[in-house]
Amino acid sequence: MAHEQHQQLLETLHECMEECNHCFDACLKEDDVRMMAECIRLDRECADMCGYLEQAISRNSPFVKELAGVCATICEACGKECEKHEHDHCQKCAEACFKCAEACRAVA
Repeated sequence: MAHEQHQQLLETLHECMEECNHCFDACLKEDDVRMMAECIRLDRECADMCGYLEQAISRNSPFVKELAGVCATICEACGKECEKHEHDHCQKCAEACFKCAEACRAVA
């Protein structure tokens, strides 16, 4: 079963999605939300893509490799944006994104 074969990736995707959602919410509460706009946008993109890939794996989609490649690209972009910000939530998100990008590249 695909979901058993990709169990570690599923966990990494879920962790990344959770960190991106937390970062998204925390960024909206920062004093200068405009400065966080790109971070917020990429948090949403990344969380949505990680969630989608998680679902695709669980239903044994024939496009897992292709989706994993796209997910790696989005995670990398989100991580690079988040690491620009000193906030703890951004730094944790960047770490999760880079870990997820690496895991996705291994499948892609």
